Amino acid sequence: MRDRRALALPLLLALAACSPPPAPTSEPPSASAPPDPGVAPPAVALLAPGASSPDRPQAQLIDWSERMSDELNIPRAALQAYGYAQQAMNASVPGCGLSWTVLAGIGSVESSHGRHGGARLDGTGRPDPRIIGLPLDGSAGVKAIRDTDGGNLDGDPVWDRAVGPLQFIPSTWRKYEVDADGDGVADPQDLDDAALTAGRYLCAVGHDLRDGDRFWAALLDYNQSRSYGQDVIDYADHYGKTSRSLPAQG
Repeated sequence: MRDRRALALPLLLALAACSPPPAPTSEPPSASAPPDPGVAPPAVALLAPGASSPDRPQAQLIDWSERMSDELNIPRAALQAYGYAQQAMNASVPGCGLSWTVLAGIGSVESSHGRHGGARLDGTGRPDPRIIGLPLDGSAGVKAIRDTDGGNLDGDPVWDRAVGPLQFIPSTWRKYEVDADGDGVADPQDLDDAALTAGRYLCAVGHDLRDGDRFWAALLDYNQSRSYGQDVIDYADHYGKTSRSLPAQG
């Protein structure tokens, strides 16, 4: 996403300045890459690529998400999406070492896990209303990106816009998109799909996210802003360490 992440984030942060998203109860300290991977989600039955499912497979992580949701200030559905994406990537690309905390760090910075601008994340991982960034029209110091999807994902037939809780540009979404919950649609507004798509992207670029240099390379490709990357790392490390401090599940 080297030609698009740095483009959307300033717009998103400008909106966030008017409507601050919920944040952890204390500001996370500066952390190093890779961040703390946190308490690993339990093993789940993974959906085969391209398979459909009458039930959302991420819901297998209900107990795991309920244990941490309030303390981390992350919606349960979002935690389930991140945890499932970790399990799926560990199965398909075991050498990558993707952690749910990294996806949670990105989700926090991009949209407060689907709650940006007063949106609410429902039990299926979809924000209401949908999250769509401002037009990438060359203003406010961002590169202009003409429409690449006929307005199909972002509703804009003139300019591209970042879409969904993890703020994908349509052309990048089309390259890595995946239907992670088996509902038959790969939807950037669906955090289940967006989390696994982000995982696919990070692993494709970084290869081994347990290596600090490769981790940074992947994150800076996701967004060419060092301060953005550090914010993601700080939140990810905060989530990981906090999850480890919670009482064991009875």
